[in-house]
Amino acid sequence: MSHEHILSQPVSASDQNVSAFQLLRPYWRVTLAAFLGWFLDAFDQVALLLCLPDIGKDLGVSLTAMGIIITAQSVGRVVGNTGWGWLSDRYGRKLTFMIGVIWFAVFSGATAMTWTYLAMLVVQFMFGIGFGGEWTASAALLMESVPPRTRSLASSLMMSGYECGFFAAAAAQAIILPIWGWRALFLIGVVPALLAIFIRRGVPESPVWLKLQSMPKQQVQRRRFGFRLDGAALQALIFMAFVQFQNAAMYSFYPTFLRSDRHMSPADVFPFIAAYCIGSLLGKPLCGVLASRFGDRVVFMLYFALTALGIWPFISAHNMTVMLAGAFGVGMFGNSIFALVPHYLSQRFPSETRSLGMGTSYAVAALGQGVAGFLVPMLGVIYGLPAAIIGSVLVGTVLVASIVAYRPAVLPGAKMEGEEEHVVG
Repeated sequence: MSHEHILSQPVSASDQNVSAFQLLRPYWRVTLAAFLGWFLDAFDQVALLLCLPDIGKDLGVSLTAMGIIITAQSVGRVVGNTGWGWLSDRYGRKLTFMIGVIWFAVFSGATAMTWTYLAMLVVQFMFGIGFGGEWTASAALLMESVPPRTRSLASSLMMSGYECGFFAAAAAQAIILPIWGWRALFLIGVVPALLAIFIRRGVPESPVWLKLQSMPKQQVQRRRFGFRLDGAALQALIFMAFVQFQNAAMYSFYPTFLRSDRHMSPADVFPFIAAYCIGSLLGKPLCGVLASRFGDRVVFMLYFALTALGIWPFISAHNMTVMLAGAFGVGMFGNSIFALVPHYLSQRFPSETRSLGMGTSYAVAALGQGVAGFLVPMLGVIYGLPAAIIGSVLVGTVLVASIVAYRPAVLPGAKMEGEEEHVVG
């Protein structure tokens, strides 16, 4: 049955007894595409994080200088998130999604061919543009394509792609890095270009965006350029800055910490990365299911509290069993809150500027990551890397929890254009 036909069916009373998983099944193509986009993004970004010491050694620069490369990538994401967001609102979610995928694939491959520090800064900045643009378009496409009851679940499934990419990158570096070196990891990054073919042939355009195109042009243009910082939009921007700072402080330098402070080889790092990823893979779907039942805010607060409790053993433990349990726990709760980010952001912007709003929010998040990429190693020089990670995560957790506690008077995107056309069966 076609996607368009499903959208035109009337809502059945029996749909209330159908599980969210069953309701989401007809939308598997767009869900899979969003999942794969985030998976491939994660593989390339995490490959950089895992290889920071090796790349720095080859380029003859310090860990702090490599942190600036992470910051450059984050600045590129700012450009990609906002620029691709505008393109997505104007020319469609699907087309912009495809362009973003091809873009970051090209510059992932270019990373393998980079031989100087300055060139690496430029290439990673360009990679960040595609990285940010792909997420912006795919998140808006997914949230506007699936029925309302399934959005928390679809959001969590899409975002679990990051852990799968993280796990795949960790496994690949354990095997490839000792034999062929870090450049071989980035050559794999050209593979994502194949995803564009699947998107082109198997994924429909957003029905919400298509409905907007049927409206009078002047009305849509007036509403499209009416993007403003009301309470909900401002909350989205600040939330993303703090949550990305907290998350980046938690995981960006974890592989480096294991290799520098725990003196582990790349192969030794893999079990801990695997435990982190497995925890997050379990935690994200659970996060989506809990949010469907209890609401986003309750789940956010629960996961923030558990993250604050778990960060100490995650970094400070020396016993292997405790370290593995800490990595699993932080993955299960600390990173899994990102399962709800697409759903959370989509409610805070109206349909005609949703992609721009979500992209701008993620652009601000990239700045949060950039600050963490610079601040954590700088504090690590003064206080030690473990203390820098723990302190940054705790401060970030308190700040983002304070933002989540705020209740906007209006959620302009809670009811999307054409939502009444969705059937949930």
